[in-house]
Amino acid sequence: MRILFAAAALIALAAPAQAQEEGNLRVMAVFAHPDDEVVVAPLLARLAREGAEVHILYATSGDRGTGFSGLEPGDTLAALREGEARCAARELGIADPVFLRLGDAMLGVRAHDADSPGERFITALRGAIAEQRPDLVLTWGPDGGYGHADHRMVSALTSEVVQAMGEGRPRLLYPGIRAGTLPDRPEMASWAVTAPELLPIAEPYEASDREAAHRAVGCHQSQFDAETRAGLVPLFDAAIWQGAVHLRPAFAGAPAQAALAGN
Repeated sequence: MRILFAAAALIALAAPAQAQEEGNLRVMAVFAHPDDEVVVAPLLARLAREGAEVHILYATSGDRGTGFSGLEPGDTLAALREGEARCAARELGIADPVFLRLGDAMLGVRAHDADSPGERFITALRGAIAEQRPDLVLTWGPDGGYGHADHRMVSALTSEVVQAMGEGRPRLLYPGIRAGTLPDRPEMASWAVTAPELLPIAEPYEASDREAAHRAVGCHQSQFDAETRAGLVPLFDAAIWQGAVHLRPAFAGAPAQAALAGN
């Protein structure tokens, strides 16, 4: 399988003119829960190492994801997971994360209501983008990784916000797992895969970035047992990433007429 490392692929992460004129590349990763960043962790570490301003925005604090914490769902668990997310951010070399605290498993509830968690997420994300002015936004693809409802909602709502923007709209990229690379592990059987030709962007990382990702995973002790914390990044590195995080643009750049004509 050919992995595309060509300059044409890497242009997706190149700074637009605005970033070139005003300073370093600005990156915003938008996820549902602390630990979701694992899917792009070595890329975040690489971008930070290269001088980018990298921020993570979490829609929830994972207050229902009890995992291995021994805690009941609620505020104490949320505070623990926020601390783990801050630990992971430090290990990746990125900014302190932002938590919207909208409630785990709540993003799809009454989604059409004006005061729903989903609508509050949209309002908060618009404000964060206006304040931080990212050049690049990373979020779950429509599959949500393994179908988690909050992941799917974050993907859909983030896409909704970005697609409505005019001038200053950031690039929006979805990470994905190339078909044929998913490990044969029962716990990963529900993870979605994407046809390799639909993931044209392969962003390489170095050993130091992989090690930063490994340390970041180690912060999430409430979610992963010791064996998983030790083995997750090596598994992803060997089977899924294979030296690069694979992504695709959220929006096609070709005119509709050309696309419909098959050109």
